[in-house]
Amino acid sequence: MDKVGLMFVGAALFVNGLMLLGKVDEKSARVFNLFIGSMQVMTPFYLIFTSTGDSWMIFNASGIFLFGLTYLYVGISNLKNFNSSGLGWYSLWVAILALGYSYINFIKLQDIKFGIIWLMWSFLWTLFYLLLAQKKNIAIFTGWGAFIQAWITATIPPFLLLINQWEFVG
Repeated sequence: MDKVGLMFVGAALFVNGLMLLGKVDEKSARVFNLFIGSMQVMTPFYLIFTSTGDSWMIFNASGIFLFGLTYLYVGISNLKNFNSSGLGWYSLWVAILALGYSYINFIKLQDIKFGIIWLMWSFLWTLFYLLLAQKKNIAIFTGWGAFIQAWITATIPPFLLLINQWEFVG
């Protein structure tokens, strides 16, 4: 995944986690989700169109869409006051796909760190499914999960990648 784009995934998880914890107004978070979601949909289109058919570049770009469409869905749902069940069921679909991305990172790419990160994202999307589609009373737990994962899966890793220090982790 694009390093800069991944850092903005961290920003969106940070804001959404704080929203679930009651620290950020939903209206404010909606605008941020629309902005980040738009960026995370445009970026993979660009990467795919410039990939010259490189299947691994296309595969990596496809993962960015999962985030971009999630954030657009959150932003639009909040903007229009939609029932959250559709977003919750989409989150389940993404959680299952994230297991596949994890598997590919572990087995095909031999990238243990991103294999673990994709597992963590699958867990978080599962929490969103339970919260939004199944209406479980786990907003605080999910908020803390998003807040913590914002840092350990989507802010610190891309920062370390940008400064060429990622290989020294673990």
